[in-house]
Amino acid sequence: MTASTAQTPTPTAHAQRHGLTVVQGAALYVGAVLGTGVIALPALAAQIAGPASLLAWLALVILSAPLAGTFAALGARYPDAGGVATYVRNAFGPRASAIVGWCFYFAIPAGNPAAAMFAGAYVAQAIGGGTHTAFLTGAALLAIVTVANALGVTVSGRVQVVLSALLVALLLAAVASSAPHAHAANLHPFAPHGWSAIVPAAALLVWSFAGWEAITHLAGEFRHPARDLPLASGIAVVVVGALYLAVAAAIVLVLGPAAGSSNAPLAELLVLGIGGKIHVVAAAAALLLTLGTMNAYFAGAAKLGAALARDGALPAWLAAGSHAGDVPRRSLAAISTMSAVALAAVALLGVDAKPLVMLTTGSFVTVYALGTAAALRLLPRGSIAHRCAQCAMAAVAVLAIATGWFLLWPLVMSACALLYLHFNSHSSKPQPQVESRDCA
Repeated sequence: MTASTAQTPTPTAHAQRHGLTVVQGAALYVGAVLGTGVIALPALAAQIAGPASLLAWLALVILSAPLAGTFAALGARYPDAGGVATYVRNAFGPRASAIVGWCFYFAIPAGNPAAAMFAGAYVAQAIGGGTHTAFLTGAALLAIVTVANALGVTVSGRVQVVLSALLVALLLAAVASSAPHAHAANLHPFAPHGWSAIVPAAALLVWSFAGWEAITHLAGEFRHPARDLPLASGIAVVVVGALYLAVAAAIVLVLGPAAGSSNAPLAELLVLGIGGKIHVVAAAAALLLTLGTMNAYFAGAAKLGAALARDGALPAWLAAGSHAGDVPRRSLAAISTMSAVALAAVALLGVDAKPLVMLTTGSFVTVYALGTAAALRLLPRGSIAHRCAQCAMAAVAVLAIATGWFLLWPLVMSACALLYLHFNSHSSKPQPQVESRDCA
């Protein structure tokens, strides 16, 4: 299918000089995908499936490659701030685009407070202060990522390089320093709960592999999107996959049967190998992981909000900053404000973070489903990218089943998006499509 009519401006000289590099893009990808799940999920998966949980990790690493490849191919061809919403617009029209845009944009104010609370709980364990410390930590994290992104995507990208480098160093240190304590005997019995236990373990680990769509909103910010975005995505797939597998294997081989009962398995690896107080080490790891994830998602969501407003799917006031090189400060302020309100509401109501996590997951599943469907329609048939999209669609179908009734939340968001379009005067105006760039 040939998408359309309106030309996307080629990158300006300023954007080519000051846009995102491959290294910064890869760092943003790593930060978005290598989230807080690595702190606790390897232990929970081991609890469900024993050492056989390593097969679940391997399966998800393999499945994440076509998903990452699909979104990278789309981002290279349609480098627009709308990201997945732009792809869906070109494939299915403005209503479907508004749905996927709303599902992503309004998932961030739920997901970021959940992540901030997760890190805050670790800090509270380390220094005391209970929920008061946890929420102050969450508020500080929100403030840091807001300021970093308000200074522009180049500054945000540089911050992300530092965060990702520290994170990779931390995980490698945990694996390497604990290696002398590994024992092959801990692999037996390999499947103590049966081979079928690998399926629920894999469903649990899906949260650890979300994020491949987040950086597509910044595709236009790369110096050379058609070349740099797929390269950054490929680097991130290798780095994330290798780190996840290494950490999961170390936890199983080093901690053995005790891995399933550990609340901070990554910190235990570091304490065994290097020494120190486990709660302080766990808090440092949680802060690094959470800050990197929140920074990447704030950057992508702020650009998306400006693009949605540009296309009439959100109030026009938010449209400032939708062009490559511009800073979407109004959209960023909206995201930051909604996240702060959600964090305050959680603090006042005493709501657990788990519902927020699952609501966010349900929204992302919808984004993945519509995004991969758009890829099947937009990418050249028979190409490697189109085959990746076919594999990704199959993976998303499995993910939807695992998400269950939490898919009701994106249905509510979809209804709100359609109602907004119906009553918004801008919806009557023809909206531009973004033309595919020749990536040959």
